[in-house]
Amino acid sequence: MTNVRLRLDLAYDGTDFHGWAKQKGGLRTVQQTVEEKLSMVLRHPVELTVAGRTDAGVHASGQVAHLDTTRAALGQRSIDGDPTKLVKRLAKLLPADVRVHACTEVPADFDARFSALRRRYVYRITTHPRGALPTRARDTATWFKPVDLELMQAAADQLVGLNDFVAFCKAKPHATTIRELLAFEWKDVSTPAEPQLYEAHVTADAFCWSMVRSLVGCCLRVGEGSRGVDFAAHMLREESRSSEIPLADAQGLSLVGVDYPDADQLAARAAMTRGRRAAEDTELG
Repeated sequence: MTNVRLRLDLAYDGTDFHGWAKQKGGLRTVQQTVEEKLSMVLRHPVELTVAGRTDAGVHASGQVAHLDTTRAALGQRSIDGDPTKLVKRLAKLLPADVRVHACTEVPADFDARFSALRRRYVYRITTHPRGALPTRARDTATWFKPVDLELMQAAADQLVGLNDFVAFCKAKPHATTIRELLAFEWKDVSTPAEPQLYEAHVTADAFCWSMVRSLVGCCLRVGEGSRGVDFAAHMLREESRSSEIPLADAQGLSLVGVDYPDADQLAARAAMTRGRRAAEDTELG
């Protein structure tokens, strides 16, 4: 029996999900929802490996996962050996708040989690007194104080690089909090319909648990003027999770992309990542 590895590119509105990962107690999660429908279509149990296990309420437009199946499972009439046909099949079965928008066969060396070079997030937030525009209320957070974008960018700049982000992460046993923050940029994306609207674009090799929301919260404190511009740099010297850093609301956060090397570099990248984080249970968001 020939095995086949498939890559899924997914999007979901995380509002009504208790995060990506399956949980006990029957809580609704993205992983459980997608696995159930895939198992139904492929007629065998399916287990997904994901690039980043997003927290409850966090969204994704560029999530990536992989699964292993067989040529026989793909050979049934409704698929006819073409994994791209799973997109249409799943569209009829999945709820409206999760979609698989691409399904492709990939080399056996591809690992959605360990082969990833970097993850990209966008955090969307308004400081307008009325709050988020009703049609964007599910993916836009609200901060009820005006902020200075230049001050927030100054704080963000202090955090870029290879650092121990322990002050920004919820602790997990035996997990490293050292990460390389590759880019952190704040943008004013205001429009007449959505004034005082900002986005934080954050890229790293990986993120520890709740790190992105803490990075955003740190900058908001500086932007509102309640902390000095050196607050971010000071937090990098902490040795444990800091209560001074607020956790920005989950609803503003979206995983927008995961980048991978060329096919001939997939195995080497996965091996390197496993070696660096053998004891780590990486959590995005």
